[in-house]
Amino acid sequence: MQLKTVLLGLLISFGFYSLNAQNLTKTEKKILASVEGNNSDAITFLEKVVNINSGSLNSKGVKEVGLVFQEAFNNIDFKTRWIEMPLEMNRGGHLFAETSGNKGKKLLLIGHFDTVFEEDSPFQKFEKINDSIAHAPGGNDMKGGDVIILFALKALHENGLLKDAQIIAAFTGDEESTGKPLTISRKDLIEAAKKSDIALGFETATGYNNATIARRGSSDWEVEVTGKRAHSSGIFNEDTGAGAIFEMSRILNDFYNEVRGEEYLTFNPGVLVGGTFGEIDDMTSKGNVFGKTNVVAQKALVKGGLRFISEEQKENARSKMREIVSKNLPQTSAQIKFTDSYPAMAPTEGNQKLLDLLSEVSIDLNQGKVEAYDPSKRGAADISFIASYVDALDGLGTMGSNAHTPQETVNLYSIENLTKRTAILIYRLINTK
Repeated sequence: MQLKTVLLGLLISFGFYSLNAQNLTKTEKKILASVEGNNSDAITFLEKVVNINSGSLNSKGVKEVGLVFQEAFNNIDFKTRWIEMPLEMNRGGHLFAETSGNKGKKLLLIGHFDTVFEEDSPFQKFEKINDSIAHAPGGNDMKGGDVIILFALKALHENGLLKDAQIIAAFTGDEESTGKPLTISRKDLIEAAKKSDIALGFETATGYNNATIARRGSSDWEVEVTGKRAHSSGIFNEDTGAGAIFEMSRILNDFYNEVRGEEYLTFNPGVLVGGTFGEIDDMTSKGNVFGKTNVVAQKALVKGGLRFISEEQKENARSKMREIVSKNLPQTSAQIKFTDSYPAMAPTEGNQKLLDLLSEVSIDLNQGKVEAYDPSKRGAADISFIASYVDALDGLGTMGSNAHTPQETVNLYSIENLTKRTAILIYRLINTK
């Protein structure tokens, strides 16, 4: 991935992605000139916001980044508001920046300010490796995408092209670790979607010529098994039964054999404890367990995740899992519970049409055809919460590598061209009935 990113930078810098622009209007060429003129400022802006720690649990840092963006949006005549989350949620707030009008498609542009790197992380600073690549905590996921949103809109504003257009730029402060309850943390995003026609998400790009028309949803699941505590010499007899660990093993084995295999459906048991006593701390994801080899296990507990491409697929999988859990071994009982997290962003005809329009823009910019990315290779994202209300497209952010790791990089050469692509796409959408 690192080599591919470097090669892309070289292609861009030596003009293989330069513009012939035969299919661009005079106005669109002016937009591109504005993007080019602002590109060095965009890189400087990215460095500034990357160097402000905004881990999901650092609400103060998230707001500090938000205020930097808020000032920038105020400077291009957007109406802005900072939305605080309740203190007990322990999550940063959201920034919404809006223009109002009735011209063309009404757009919702989605980003997020939080990163996976908390204040105690050793990975804190933007550092150039060379002219094209920088190590940057959250620079790729997804402050780079946030910068693309801002500077694409800035180019349109400088050319007087946002008049009478409705655009809502929504930046959440807790995408990497969503605040609960979702009815509060995603309320404003969903309300914005209901007022819009199209949503564009700027999560990290999966490839220079890929975009996302479908993302899998995610759900948590938990199985708790109770057995009969007894001397191990009595295991398997009628009075003692199988014990909690054998019952948990049966359940997980049946999940593997009977639920696995459907396209786009995956489920992962992430943490497991079993013994006489056991518990898993949700805040730390650490388990504590006590047991002895000569005592039949009384308790077993597993927590996992479920990924799915549609609500129907999710519910079918849950139904199968419930049925398996109900078929208990002797002297054991088990229960399963599910917790919704991100809904699925299913592939739709409207999403495909958006991708076709993006691809047309890319071809007109001499950047090549854009194709749909495999949804099985993408995680969940904020756009999933609103995909049932609007046509949606995601993965429009920066190129880079190793997101969520201390080796995360952002491709600086990709920012200008991807900002151009975004600016022209927005311009065409707000001028389309």
